[in-house]
Amino acid sequence: MSDTALRQAIAQVTETVAGGTAPIIRTFFNEPTFTATHVVHDPATKRAAIIDSVADFDQPSGRITHASTDAVIAYVRAEGLTVDWLLETHAHADHLSDAPYLQEHLGGRIVIGRDILTVQGVFGTIFNEPESFARDGSQFDRLMQDGESFALGSIPAVALHVPGHTPACMAYVIGDAVFVGDTLFMPDYGTARADFPGGDARTLFRSIRRLMQLPDETRVFLCHDYKAPNRDTFVWKTTIGAERTGNVHVHGDVSEDDFVTMREARDKTLGMPRLILPSIQINIRAGHLPEPEDNGSRYLKLPINAF
Repeated sequence: MSDTALRQAIAQVTETVAGGTAPIIRTFFNEPTFTATHVVHDPATKRAAIIDSVADFDQPSGRITHASTDAVIAYVRAEGLTVDWLLETHAHADHLSDAPYLQEHLGGRIVIGRDILTVQGVFGTIFNEPESFARDGSQFDRLMQDGESFALGSIPAVALHVPGHTPACMAYVIGDAVFVGDTLFMPDYGTARADFPGGDARTLFRSIRRLMQLPDETRVFLCHDYKAPNRDTFVWKTTIGAERTGNVHVHGDVSEDDFVTMREARDKTLGMPRLILPSIQINIRAGHLPEPEDNGSRYLKLPINAF
């Protein structure tokens, strides 16, 4: 991973805090999946990004609806925003992306990290995807790599590769805010699991330490919150300073070896996410459904004893 990319992100945050235009961020929380979808926009130009969208999926019936996304769409239209980017921090295992529905109604380019190719390869094999399933990331409009720059109107942005939870995890630094996906949770809850195929606790620790080099005042927006013990409200916003000094799993006094020991032991106690099987099949397709079969219906697979 490039130190140049991190220096660029640090300079961007520092400049924004010192007087640049900070992005405005509105979060929509989907409680059934504990997922935070963030709408980020430049107040000067009204250019926007939507990060980690959520489709409403009723597993017993197999029905996909869009009430959660419709609320996002209503906000975007009420604010007069133009959506340029539909950013995915990774191929989620706990909810279905609704990026194609957003794209249909609001436009924007669907983006994920370049290492989605690794994830597509692994899960394409697990689900025995047909030859027609492309494992080259072509379902997405853009694949970003570490240090790649983009912009939200007049606000600069940079993508940072932060693998560990999955090989393809990306954090997006937009102005003075960083969107970290599942890499970090609130300081009182800790860090993401690292036991999915391609995950690695040691790699996760190094990715987190890299993020913690951002300035203390960097705003941190999370993809999930599960309410830590003794906390009654959902929270999805913190700072790098708070994570560095107070994260219960990975504050500054925790060594790499101690973190790996803790994370690997904890992960062994965790069950699979409730929606992992449908979610992965959809999300490695950029939120698109599998192609219909000869009867016109679309199907998701349920591999037996695959995990």
